[in-house]
Amino acid sequence: MSMKRGAFRRHAADNAAGYLFLAPWLIGFCALTLYPMIQSLYYSFTQFNMISEPVWLGLGNYIKMFTGDQTYMKSLEVTFKYVFLAVPLKLVFALLVAGIMNQRLRFIGFYRTVYYIPTLLGGSVAIAMLWKRLFSSDGVVNSILHSLFGVTPPAWIANPKYALYTLVLLTVWQFGSSMIIFLAGLKQIPDEYYEAASVDGAGKIVQFFKITIPSLTPVILFNLVMQMISAFQAFTQAFIVSGGKGGPLNSTMFYTLYLYTKGFYYFEMGYASAMAWVLLIIIAVFTAIIFRSSNSWVTYGSGE
Repeated sequence: MSMKRGAFRRHAADNAAGYLFLAPWLIGFCALTLYPMIQSLYYSFTQFNMISEPVWLGLGNYIKMFTGDQTYMKSLEVTFKYVFLAVPLKLVFALLVAGIMNQRLRFIGFYRTVYYIPTLLGGSVAIAMLWKRLFSSDGVVNSILHSLFGVTPPAWIANPKYALYTLVLLTVWQFGSSMIIFLAGLKQIPDEYYEAASVDGAGKIVQFFKITIPSLTPVILFNLVMQMISAFQAFTQAFIVSGGKGGPLNSTMFYTLYLYTKGFYYFEMGYASAMAWVLLIIIAVFTAIIFRSSNSWVTYGSGE
């Protein structure tokens, strides 16, 4: 027994430095992530306004979401539509630009930097306000369309038919991070593949679909998952463009915006906590579906 205790003490001493360096992260994770998650899970089963004591409701908040809250269902519809439009368009555009940036051109480093800048700025409040101004009824976009084509464009932001598409366009414009990852993947494809395909008479289009896309499937999987998660959590653009109200007619009422409204406008923190956990489940389900389906379309260097 004494020998076991001695071995345990030596083992603990050998790892003391590791535990010491890990301690700040572990304390931060428990205090700032794990504990708030557990607390919000408890609040999701209560009626809580951050002032009085929580009142236990059981599944009341979750039942209300899907049976008595039309705005919640509208926020789900808007968010799903946004995700299914913005993510594929963003990935396609990022891949096309990455293909261009992969060419041997003069000043290519400068061009890559320029194309990455929208990603650095796109999530800011200033850019969202600028975007709102660009697509207003008297904005630059409408002025250009009117001067070039003589048409009277719609008020993009104020029209429920088009407001969401302006936010989709803003998201697609922020393609820089996906482009850089695609570019790194393109650099890893051996030139011998394309040379052999050229000898066999394959054109550029055939090479793209038969060599480039299959070789990039692991990168596509990574980008798809990351962009999907990010799209479900989109908030700043909709908050600024709609003035925090999700208008017009809730056409830009993103899930996170409605969650924020419930929690911090109406102080229904229990209901907002329940919404947050439903969003976590939605993201987890979509992530699991993507990974599950990847077995049939993702190929690695080993051929698996």
